[in-house]
Amino acid sequence: MLQTVWVSSPGSWALREPDCHHDGKQTSWKCGFVRTIIQHPCPRHDSKGPRKARMLKKIQICLCFFFVSGILYEISLLSSCFFSYMPMSKQFLTPEQVLNLGKSIIFLETTERLEPTPLVSCSVESAARIYQDRPIILFMKGLTNDTALDFNSSYTAFSLLSSIKNVFIFPLQMETVFQETPLLQWYNQVTPDQEKNWVHVSSDASRLALIWKYGGIYMDTDVISIRPIPEESFLAAQKSQFSSNGIFGFPAHHKFIWDCMENFVLKYNGNLWGNQGPFLMTRMLKAICNLTDFKGTEDHSCQNISFLNPQRFYPIPYPAWARYYQVWDKSPNFNHSYALHLWNFMNHNRKSVVAGSNTLAENLYKAYCPTTYKELIQNAKLRDFTHSEDAA
Repeated sequence: MLQTVWVSSPGSWALREPDCHHDGKQTSWKCGFVRTIIQHPCPRHDSKGPRKARMLKKIQICLCFFFVSGILYEISLLSSCFFSYMPMSKQFLTPEQVLNLGKSIIFLETTERLEPTPLVSCSVESAARIYQDRPIILFMKGLTNDTALDFNSSYTAFSLLSSIKNVFIFPLQMETVFQETPLLQWYNQVTPDQEKNWVHVSSDASRLALIWKYGGIYMDTDVISIRPIPEESFLAAQKSQFSSNGIFGFPAHHKFIWDCMENFVLKYNGNLWGNQGPFLMTRMLKAICNLTDFKGTEDHSCQNISFLNPQRFYPIPYPAWARYYQVWDKSPNFNHSYALHLWNFMNHNRKSVVAGSNTLAENLYKAYCPTTYKELIQNAKLRDFTHSEDAA
């Protein structure tokens, strides 16, 4: 939103855009400039022609209005401040229009499920809160262009996420996503029904193509954001000398991601879980970097790619994943983390967040996705209690 502010020159005024910050810094000239629209907009009083002066004043007011309208529209198209003024309803924006804004946070749902789970909802909501000036996009395979779902949907989580101003939910159309990438030929030849790991493999491929085309950050739907990631080109170490692909970020058309897509096709083995995922990222990183063990909480860097310490996203390693669903005597502060991966693949949805349980996961929900916690955890418990009372 633009504000009218007075500048030092008498009788002149300008429009200033509020400072927009990314990771605590001013993002660019786009979010900090002052543009003088018109000098001396108010004509000096002419005693000989008051009627003429009033007419000129009206004309200048009209011109100022059109100038302001034009600048507002221009600013609304700037990616870093897009959400401070949105000229059109979200439902009329295409995936390409939103992705082209740049620096999107991308989530994928490659099952046919239409109702996001509480953990998916928490992941998306927490990202929307941490990255308020960036588009948060959830691609869903089960969603089609003909699916009539919006914030009035009977799906509670879908409605919740749709109502967040910087969250966009789009159908995942893989053939479109893979266009102009090495993955298209593979996709046209593979038979999904014969792939035992298709949900994971298709997700591994889609995240590479989307980040290569548009840039931004990819996150798994079991990642809870707790503070902004300051890096642009990064991989997340799951442990020393081993990279995950559950969260990574690169600018558009980065060579490393292109090379990963080529290796995805060249070394494809759909029967080996992770071969196109974390093992792919690890072997491609090892091909260009001499990886060493982490010491303390420092990050590594190689060829302008940051290899982030396991503490950044995996302070609780996967063998101890159940600790997220336990009560801690003293909750950890995660001061060295940007986000937390809750290892839902290990969990297999067996353990969930329960209102009043005081588990670590419940406290994370309360802190970083409070709307999800209220609507999908607290209210769900209340609804279950009411139904049980009615049945009795």
